[in-house]
Amino acid sequence: MKTTHENAPIGVFDSGVGGLSILREIRRELPGENLIFVADSGHAPYGDRDAEFIRQRALLITRFLLAQGAKAIVVACNTATVVAVDELRACCTVPVVAVEPAIKPAAQGTKSGVIGVLATSRTLSSSSVARLCETHGQGVTFLLQPCPGLVERVERADLTSAATRSLLVSYLSPLLAAGADTLVLGCTHYPFLMQLIREIAGPKVRIIDPAVAVAKELARRLGSGPVSRSRREFATTRFFSSSSLCSVQTVMSALWGQCVTVHGVGTTDLAHATAFSSIAPTSS
Repeated sequence: MKTTHENAPIGVFDSGVGGLSILREIRRELPGENLIFVADSGHAPYGDRDAEFIRQRALLITRFLLAQGAKAIVVACNTATVVAVDELRACCTVPVVAVEPAIKPAAQGTKSGVIGVLATSRTLSSSSVARLCETHGQGVTFLLQPCPGLVERVERADLTSAATRSLLVSYLSPLLAAGADTLVLGCTHYPFLMQLIREIAGPKVRIIDPAVAVAKELARRLGSGPVSRSRREFATTRFFSSSSLCSVQTVMSALWGQCVTVHGVGTTDLAHATAFSSIAPTSS
């Protein structure tokens, strides 16, 4: 196992490019940290995959990040969180911070008592979401809205087209008609559609993006030990993807807000990383 030190990177991964919404908040919260981001866009969206496939991809990517020397892992994917985070935490010797739908703060802030939760079908059908709704649902109605097609729109950086707006209207209209005054973005791709969501929902509807909370929790986990890195200079951000580099580089640059270089990471790279990580291999 590699020795963790202050210059070791933080590893972040998602089923696709949506995790950049988490990565940008981590960069704001921890400007001196080196970051590595893996977008598994070649297998997105996870919301349409079976649980075992998602578990195996999460394990493979985590091994890859650990082989890069990651001192912490951030699961920037709600679907991967509900399927695999317990196993990742059991296997990893570094902190694992994960995103999950912000149902608790939504329940604490609603005035109408009606909350819309936008996410993939896999996330919404999980026991984790059921548990969160049961725990924080006293006097609150949660409207769970699956949003097929939105991830694919963001994966193409199609954020403002008429087709994307029409898709959002079809998902948001029933929630707003039912009196929802709060919308939970339960997929890391959806914050990139914030402009359209705000236009459709109107100024009185509260929209919760959990990215800030994830970044602050990561800072808390790292801040008390010797592995936090406070210097601002020379911090790096490295980008990887399992998809076609030509297309994904254009999309990731658009979403990140500046031109980035994306490196390929295929199945062979991920499998090879097993030998250099602290997670033992599992059978496929």
